[in-house]
Amino acid sequence: MIIIRPIQHSDYDHLYRIAVESGHGFTSLPVNEDLLRQRIARAESSFNKSVSQAGDESYLFVMEDTETGQVVGTSGIEAAVGLDDAFYHYHLGKVVHSSRELNVYNTVETLSLCNDYTGASEICTLFLSDSHRKNNNGRLLSRCRFLFIAEHQQRFADIIIAEMRGVSDDDGRSPFWNWLEEHFFSMDFPTVDYLTGIGKKEFIAELMPKYPIYVSLLSKEAQAVINEVHPKTVPALKLLETEGFARRGYVDIFDGGPTVEAEKNNIKTINQSQRCQVLIGEVTAGDNFIICNNQVSNFRAVQSPILLRKTAEQVVISQDVADALHVKEHDWVRIVAN
Repeated sequence: MIIIRPIQHSDYDHLYRIAVESGHGFTSLPVNEDLLRQRIARAESSFNKSVSQAGDESYLFVMEDTETGQVVGTSGIEAAVGLDDAFYHYHLGKVVHSSRELNVYNTVETLSLCNDYTGASEICTLFLSDSHRKNNNGRLLSRCRFLFIAEHQQRFADIIIAEMRGVSDDDGRSPFWNWLEEHFFSMDFPTVDYLTGIGKKEFIAELMPKYPIYVSLLSKEAQAVINEVHPKTVPALKLLETEGFARRGYVDIFDGGPTVEAEKNNIKTINQSQRCQVLIGEVTAGDNFIICNNQVSNFRAVQSPILLRKTAEQVVISQDVADALHVKEHDWVRIVAN
C-alpha cells in the first residue's frame, strides 16, 4: 500500500537519494548531509510541537511503499516563511514613459526586489520518483498537504504560496541567472542554488541589484523564461491551478520561475474535504478518495475506494485502510474525492 506519513530520522538514506534524484533547481533539498539531517530534525520537532498560530515550523512528509519499505517521494509545508531569513522575490511591475509633446507612450516591464510574502505559508519539496509516477500518486502526494492544513488550520497562515521551478537546462544553467551572473555576480546557477538551499543567503542582499530592473535590458534568453516553469514542473503547476492557485506577478530571483498563491479557505481540496466517522467493513466497490486521520505527529494519508454515507457523516473503509491510517471504528477522518 502507498501511504503518506511524517518523515523520521530513519528515512535519511531515502531522503539523500531523493535529493540526488531531484537535480538542479530543487533548492529545498540540497545534497548536503548536515542540512538534510537538520531538515529531518526540524520536521520531527514541528510535528511534535503544540501550535496555536503559524511560526517557524516545517512539516516534511514522505510517501512510502509499504510492500518494499521504500520511500518514493516527499512533500512539505513551511508554516510561515521569512520570519528568520529574508524571503526574496522579484515582482513584475510596469513603468510608463510618456511625452505628449513628442507623442511617445512606452510601457516598460520592471523587476523589483521585495519581501511581500513574509509570513505566508509555503507548500514545497514536492518530488516523486519515476517508478511511482502512476495511479494518481502525484495527486495524493500534493493534495495530502491540503488535508493536513484543513485539519490543523491554526498551524498555517491565511495565504498559501508555492514557488515553481523555473527554466534551466540539464546542467543546471538558467538563462535568467546567466544575465544576473554576468552583471552582478560571479557564481554559476548551481552554486547559487546550492548556497541558497543550505541557508547562506547573505549574498542576495549584498549583491542583488537594489533598484528596479528594466526587463527590456535583459538578454532575450532571460526575458523568454521569466514567469515560465521547468518542463518537469508543468504537471505540478497544473494541479495547483486546479486547486485555485494563481500567479500574482511574483517570480524567483534566481531562475525567474513563477510563484503562485491562494487564500487558504479558497483552496479546492480544503473546501471540498469533509470529516467523517469511521466504520470498518468490506468495500468491494466504491469511489476513490484521499483519506487522512486527524493526528499530527502520527499523521497518515492514503487513497482508496470507500463507501460514503453522507447523511450520517460516516465512511466505510476496509480493515487494511484503517490499519494504514492508524484509526479504529468511530474515529474521525477527513476525506476528499480523488
